[in-house]
Amino acid sequence: MPDDPDVQKRVLRAELRERRQNMPAHEREHATEGFTARLEELIGSTGAESISCYLSMPTEPNTRPFVNWAEARGIRVLFPITREDGLLDWTVGEEELETLGLHGVPEAAGELLGPMAINDVDLIIVPAAAVDVTGMRLGWGRGYFDKTLGSMGKCPPVYAVVYDSEFVERVPREVHDQPVNGVVTPTRILAF
Repeated sequence: MPDDPDVQKRVLRAELRERRQNMPAHEREHATEGFTARLEELIGSTGAESISCYLSMPTEPNTRPFVNWAEARGIRVLFPITREDGLLDWTVGEEELETLGLHGVPEAAGELLGPMAINDVDLIIVPAAAVDVTGMRLGWGRGYFDKTLGSMGKCPPVYAVVYDSEFVERVPREVHDQPVNGVVTPTRILAF
């Protein structure tokens, strides 16, 4: 493995992306049931009434059944919207439509609430390529969530959602990387 963390990250991301793309459909469906159940448990244990959660890409842990469950229970869900300046904006997606954002990522359609809206939520659910045993998160390399989390005054608990095999011993880290408070896999919830 090369010494440069940036190169290490790129190598690891490519491996993880390929593994996700090759996951059999039945395994993905089974994982989705697990993710949904664990995320529901997380809401139960934190008592969160307002959360932020991303809309997943086809190969990512599927967040939609959980989001539907949360909205049906009157939990306010903020969805991230990518901006050109590298910051995230937020919407509650009241139009119940999805569009493709800047990087081909699914985004909810609705009124933009501004980057500061995230400061009002009780729980933040973020995507990740991998998370290690210290809570360090390996993202997909665009830095949106690191920037957002790094700029928050009082940050609520942040949980990353990964498949079981993506919870690893160690991920490469750089100064700007932000750790998470916990991880959700199809089989467990871990707080660091």
